[in-house]
Amino acid sequence: MFLRDLWYFGALSSELKPGQHLHRELLGQAILFGRDHEGRAFAMKDVCPHRGILLSGGKMQCHDGESQVECPYHGWRFRTDGSCAAIPSLTADQTEAMDLTKIRTRTFPLHEDQGLVWIYYGSDENPEPTIAPPKLDLPEGEKPRMVIHDVFNCHVDHAVIGLMDPAHIPFIHRQWWWRSGKSVHDKAKQFGPVGRGFSMLPHVPSKNSYLYALLGEPQTEIRFEIPGLRTEYVKAGGKHFTGFTAVTPTNENSTAITIVVYWDHPLLHITPNFLIRKGIEIFVGQDREAVNAQQIGLAYDPDLMLIHDADVQAKWYFALKRAWTKHRETGEAFVNPVKPATLRWRS
Repeated sequence: MFLRDLWYFGALSSELKPGQHLHRELLGQAILFGRDHEGRAFAMKDVCPHRGILLSGGKMQCHDGESQVECPYHGWRFRTDGSCAAIPSLTADQTEAMDLTKIRTRTFPLHEDQGLVWIYYGSDENPEPTIAPPKLDLPEGEKPRMVIHDVFNCHVDHAVIGLMDPAHIPFIHRQWWWRSGKSVHDKAKQFGPVGRGFSMLPHVPSKNSYLYALLGEPQTEIRFEIPGLRTEYVKAGGKHFTGFTAVTPTNENSTAITIVVYWDHPLLHITPNFLIRKGIEIFVGQDREAVNAQQIGLAYDPDLMLIHDADVQAKWYFALKRAWTKHRETGEAFVNPVKPATLRWRS
């Protein structure tokens, strides 16, 4: 159902406070993200192996200098490595007779950088990551300036290809401050493979994108990598505006959208943040309404089609998923199926 052995976006660094934790659903599984009292982030399966209640319903405790998650049902405590530290109902002799460390809840490797917390979701329990975690192409020390959250009521595949689809823009995102309905024209963009994905190579944005023109003489690059990581880099005069979008499967019918924005462009420093946020929220809301409406038609199980050239990015996405799955199942080296190409469409 979902790709494994990859790094997924898990949480924002700012969401994890020392001595606290939070609940997330990821790939159909309950995950507890936390930060111990020393400031180290961790993640574990958010289900108590005793009676199945969510561990995140309890509190983080500190015992003998060690951070432990306490189950709200019977007080069982778990270390951040997933091992059981205490079962309060046991008598002293019962505790001595049991090896509590054999009682565990699954844990997940984490990596924290650039204000983002990444979680490695492997095929097997407690695997060591086989690939490096993602890293955005940002100046050193850059931190998020804005974050927008949304939820699409669809499978992750429809969310991904909906967000990368260039042909829907004149119909879903038509507004006076972005593009008018009369501005549709032929476009040609060069693409090439990158890592486990592809890039719309650096180019001058379309002249019918009014907001881009305000930044001066910008160059834009849009990169996509599986499992669902889209980053748009806009650079002008040595300054940048970077929008990172994580399309993360919650379960088979729900997808979390997280947009994290970084910038150092002086124009954006003097632009009220609420205007930037409002613009992004309008765009995301329009995409959400479209894919949610799409689910009505999909319920009838129609035959679907992808065409050239506007849907080639969607074809690449599915090809990348197949190539990655083959790589993990056979042990053969991953081969990126994307080839350099110039795609043309009207938008």
